[in-house]
Amino acid sequence: MTTSFVDRVVLHVQAGDGGHGCVSIHREKFKPFGGPDGGNGGHGGNVVLTVDPGVHTLLDFRFRPHVRAGSGKGGAGSNRHGAGGEDLVLHVPDGTVVQRLDGEVVADLVGTGTSVVAAHGGRGGRGNAALAGPRRKAPGFAELGEPGERVDLVLELKSVADVGLVGFPSAGKSSLISVLSAARPKIADYPFTTLVPNLGVVRVDDQTFTVADVPGLIPGAATGKGLGLTFLRHIERCAVLVHVVDCATLEPGRDPLSDIDALEHELAEYGGLADRPRLVALNKMDVPDARALAELARPEIEARGLRVFEVSVATREGLRELSFALAELVAQYRAARPPAEPTRIVLRPAPIDDAGFTVAEDADGTFVVRGPRPERWVRQTNFDNDEALGYLADRLARLGVEEALAKAGAQPGVLVRIGTHEFDWVPTIYAGVAYTPGSRGADYRLSQDTRVSAEERKAARKARRQRPADEPDDVGAEPGDADYSP
Repeated sequence: MTTSFVDRVVLHVQAGDGGHGCVSIHREKFKPFGGPDGGNGGHGGNVVLTVDPGVHTLLDFRFRPHVRAGSGKGGAGSNRHGAGGEDLVLHVPDGTVVQRLDGEVVADLVGTGTSVVAAHGGRGGRGNAALAGPRRKAPGFAELGEPGERVDLVLELKSVADVGLVGFPSAGKSSLISVLSAARPKIADYPFTTLVPNLGVVRVDDQTFTVADVPGLIPGAATGKGLGLTFLRHIERCAVLVHVVDCATLEPGRDPLSDIDALEHELAEYGGLADRPRLVALNKMDVPDARALAELARPEIEARGLRVFEVSVATREGLRELSFALAELVAQYRAARPPAEPTRIVLRPAPIDDAGFTVAEDADGTFVVRGPRPERWVRQTNFDNDEALGYLADRLARLGVEEALAKAGAQPGVLVRIGTHEFDWVPTIYAGVAYTPGSRGADYRLSQDTRVSAEERKAARKARRQRPADEPDDVGAEPGDADYSP
């Protein structure tokens, strides 16, 4: 690992938009009105976070915080549907916690392959071929594609390690990891050499476990001093904590007991670690003064119920005993954990009396309709098309929205809000009055009063060819034409 290690980022996620449906009429020789054949729009792509064992930092998202999935393509004539947008898969390290900006946890991604959909793509709009029915045989409109979800997330990495090493700066934590495992962290004889958590894999006989260290804790770390608050989260998942104590320090007022007390105070302030078993590693036993100090402190430390190991990274003294003790505690922790339960699909059907929406009056007198279906229908409606507005009104009426507004006390002309759109309510029904949907937004081309026979059209075309040059343009227009005036 390097100083480019990043364990917390804010990610702005945009799922793909759905493609618009198509308005098209099938036409061919001698068949100018062959029926609707507009295709559906494709669905927008999702944004998916998945655990990748080859990723160890969130650095990529620091320089690319805005991500977006592919959008769906629009439909086309001849019943051609638009292509769906491609999902955007983001690879994150094991132990990534996904949160919203307010701190709500969306997912805790632990284990290779674990994934979560961070943002869902929008639905594609239906073309007029899919909207055709007994009441609207040739819709002159199509649904718009639904916008994809847009969310701001906080990704926070908590290392997945079995053993956590805690201690003051320059206590020898990084050196201890370097001799216990194959990790090669930066090591030097000055405080705060370690600026990022180091992770190493230790193998003892047939057992393997991971060890992580926390960059030097100092008094006040849990409240933001030094580097401790930033990296304390990396030991939250640890099964065992090891106090690495520097017995050769020359700093005044420092000794093994005071160091352990200070570390325990910071862990208690951070919270959530009181149940983890502790070991104490009295380090730097290759220094004569350190060994003498360890012999004085050991009885008092053991009196507190802590197991003590005198170790030296330089001479490898005590490392074998420490490794076996850690392996034993990790094995006990793993054996005590409950077995993983198989994934179960939970079905929660809606109650029989659940209308799927609610109606409430705001303080300003606006009636607000909330519900997934009404809000989605509004998002997919083209408000520049009167026929599409009529179709929306019919759907809302069938769902019971108008009747619910009437029961809630809404009067004609009151402001009604559904999603982001506001309307002046012009009711067509009232509570208890029967309503037959389909009368609004009808296709004028198929209504009885505009339907003409082939003979009438033939006569109109003949009259148009024979009209004088100075006759107005609308004379001789065919019934059903835009410029026809009966």
